[in-house]
Amino acid sequence: MTDDSRTSALRTQVHSLMPQAKADLTELVSYRSVADPRQFPAEECHRTAEWVADAFAAVGLSDAGLHETPDGSKAVVARRPAPAGAPTVLLYCHYDVQPPLDDAAWHTPVWQLTEKDGRWYGRGAADCKGNIVTHLTALRALRETLGGSDYPVGITLVAEGSEEQGTGGLEAFVPKNADLLRADALVIADCGNFAVGVPTFTQTLRGAIDVVVTVETLAGPMHSGMFGGPAPDALAALIHILATLRDAKGNTTIAGLPGDQVWDGAQYPVEQFRADAGVLDGVDLLGDGTVSDMVWARPAITVLGIDVPPVVGSSAAIQPKSRARLNLRIPPGVEADKALKALTAHLESNTPWHAKVTVDCESVGSPFRSGTSGPARRAMEAAFQASYGREATTEGQGGSIPLCNVFADTYPNAEIMLIGVEEPKCLIHAPNESVDPTEIEHMALTEALFLATYSG
Repeated sequence: MTDDSRTSALRTQVHSLMPQAKADLTELVSYRSVADPRQFPAEECHRTAEWVADAFAAVGLSDAGLHETPDGSKAVVARRPAPAGAPTVLLYCHYDVQPPLDDAAWHTPVWQLTEKDGRWYGRGAADCKGNIVTHLTALRALRETLGGSDYPVGITLVAEGSEEQGTGGLEAFVPKNADLLRADALVIADCGNFAVGVPTFTQTLRGAIDVVVTVETLAGPMHSGMFGGPAPDALAALIHILATLRDAKGNTTIAGLPGDQVWDGAQYPVEQFRADAGVLDGVDLLGDGTVSDMVWARPAITVLGIDVPPVVGSSAAIQPKSRARLNLRIPPGVEADKALKALTAHLESNTPWHAKVTVDCESVGSPFRSGTSGPARRAMEAAFQASYGREATTEGQGGSIPLCNVFADTYPNAEIMLIGVEEPKCLIHAPNESVDPTEIEHMALTEALFLATYSG
């Protein structure tokens, strides 16, 4: 079969499978698979895992099952051995999702896939159930064009069950089960294109450090009229500390962390970023670098939450204690442990009035940089070109996938590629998450072509 005829046959097959893809995603979105039993029943995740295992078993990955990981979540692993002399490809995704956040902010039902203005809405529609459906559609299409015969490469599917919680279940599972997941090329489908229709490799990931900083000044709340003035206010102290984390231009200013790195890949246009991020008219972007510098190449600190009295119900009292949860993103080239020490030292050294401050680390994840060459990369580049009709570009991602570093350490000779359907308009992790179905179709064709042509 010529390259053109293979592409044509697979394109036709993928297109014919899109109604099935929508039906699959409809069922997947209906499962409230938030991996936090405090919010949703654990059974929701278990049902989702079983659905994923059954679906991939049905396309020939017959060695399918659920595996317990150290954090209590179930990883789905389904495998088809490689023909003699052929390489093995690992396809990654995760079936757990973010919580809905503000239900009232959703314009469509959270757990019901809804088509609106050409997009499919629902929690997990993109992140990452859209990628599950992409893997599934690619395998179905390839199997149909092969007439039901064996795949040309070995295939291992692994679907994580607690990725959004960051508890590291699969990260601990992989090294202890290295042979189960061993592969020559790893396709991490938890990223996305620079924009709809623009095929993209995610080249770098920022690492993530989460800490909780607590400030204490008094034995208990005190009347602001009787004691306000000399009595140290823990909330004011915390505000002072947080204000030192950025300069007037919005650059992250943590002593010991470089803040002048430059991104030399694809540039993120300012107006596109403003639209993608929903920046209000007249509000400035932060930092003195380009958008790409700021979001992919430099550290960024975010205040995720603060424990303070709400406005409604607050009283005239000086606060004795306050705390904040901080998220620090670090680019490749910055060591995570050193960044944690720098952040901790910065918070401690900028605490005013000799207030009591403690910094508790919740998690530490290192940044990641993938390779740019190799037979798998070349095959995927050709597949992108054939599917989208244009060459692939590269970008960074501000988010973190600590599992990539575990994969790189466990399989040092494997090629790792990060792709997926999660382009900026998907609004992953936010209300009104959606996916563009043309991205599922193009990415499924890309993956099918890659699996058909990759020879190791």
